[in-house]
Amino acid sequence: MRHRMGGRKLNRTGSHRKAMFSNMAVALLNHEQIETTLPKAKELRRVADKMITLGKRGTLHARRQAMSVLRDRQLVGKLFGPLAERYKDRKGGYTRVLKAGYRYGDCAPLAIIELVDRDPEARGAADKVRVEAEDAAIAAAEAEA
Repeated sequence: MRHRMGGRKLNRTGSHRKAMFSNMAVALLNHEQIETTLPKAKELRRVADKMITLGKRGTLHARRQAMSVLRDRQLVGKLFGPLAERYKDRKGGYTRVLKAGYRYGDCAPLAIIELVDRDPEARGAADKVRVEAEDAAIAAAEAEA
């Protein structure tokens, strides 16, 4: 019997699941909205909500716990700064899962998972900065030639 065995296995080993949800949580907290399959999104809610709760707690121990999952110093700073400030009055339910149809190819149910009260400018912000830096470098190289 599987009494009190929470969580979906998703046809992965435990270490693979742990790494996958760590990577997905980093992407979600960084971009504040990602698209994935519905079962993964529903499981990611648990991880992301725990990370935001750690950010709201704000202690050194909570910061170290978040760092052990996220492994990104800059993102932990965002989690304990702007995100903790944004959700300080909310008691839970920091994420929202929206169904987004079915994937072409294997017909898997897709979902968009996003942070409630998200910043629309955060989505792809790092990519925009990278592209602008590349364009500036190309323009500088052309000016030299």
